[in-house]
Amino acid sequence: MNVLLTGSAGFIGSHIGEALAAAGHRVRGLDLRPGALGGPAADVRDAAAVARRLDGVDAVCHQAAKVGLGVDVSDLPAYTSANVQGTAVLLAEMARAGVGVLVLASSMVVYGEGAYTCGRHGPVRPGPRPEEALRAGRFEPACPACGLALDPAAVGEDTPPDPRNVYADTKLAQEHLAASWARATGGTVTALRYHNVYGPRMPRDTPYAGVAALFRSRLEDGRAPLVFEDGGQRRDFVHVRDVARANVLALERAAAGPPPTGPGGVDASCGGTRAYNIASGEPRTVGDMAAALSAAFGGPAPHVTGGYRLGDVRHIVARPDRARRELGFCAAVAFADGMEEFARRRVTSS
Repeated sequence: MNVLLTGSAGFIGSHIGEALAAAGHRVRGLDLRPGALGGPAADVRDAAAVARRLDGVDAVCHQAAKVGLGVDVSDLPAYTSANVQGTAVLLAEMARAGVGVLVLASSMVVYGEGAYTCGRHGPVRPGPRPEEALRAGRFEPACPACGLALDPAAVGEDTPPDPRNVYADTKLAQEHLAASWARATGGTVTALRYHNVYGPRMPRDTPYAGVAALFRSRLEDGRAPLVFEDGGQRRDFVHVRDVARANVLALERAAAGPPPTGPGGVDASCGGTRAYNIASGEPRTVGDMAAALSAAFGGPAPHVTGGYRLGDVRHIVARPDRARRELGFCAAVAFADGMEEFARRRVTSS
């Protein structure tokens, strides 16, 4: 299969390119950085450049994006330009070129807060945590109906989206744009909702980096990782090589035919795309991850600051059952092994 890989020089994209080549596929890169998979520098917002790269392509794996929570509202234009406009240009050119298979890098951030259960009201979706509660150190969301403490649970792909920051808004917009493209063209869209991806080649020293890279950067400088809130935030940390393998499986499954239908079939939330949680299925707290990384690195123990960021969610973990059942995907890199490897390797500059 001939695959156009956008974001091919990036953290996740570079691993996907290697995994696709190892599986026998021919990969063509598109990235702002020159030399990605042998191609010239190109912007996914440049329709002419995209059209040239799509010539002779069977499928597209779309990884190009501006990631992270950003700094403040001044980032709004940059996020919408890179993520929304870039995706719109890509889809329009795919339609013109007759390319009908898309695997889209989405994210668990589209869910907002994870799933919760109230002992009195059953399943509930808490709203954004008020700043006065965070300032007072009350980090756990409360039941919106009665104010009681909630029990966190795992989200499935049918969980209604509830984005809480600009990055999440743009990732959900990508899913909706892709769904519109699929309805108009008869194309196939597979949205892979990555959970917290970590591993070699993570960018460092930037507010847009993942938390694992931020912790690793401090350890490299001989400083303790700074853990926000009380460190009890639950996440699912999935290794980048597992994410790359999930993309290969998704492309091969999509090329074989349309996504499954029937019970739990096409996601209404995605307007016609098929979404998959790409996660390990073994949630950890942010404090656990910081401690594991510090121990593997042999550096100072994490420092729990009690600080917070508006727009962060407390708990978000996933059920990866659909990806296992339909794509044959199951995370293979154990948490301890992945953290040990990550501690041994320097992260790259951004």
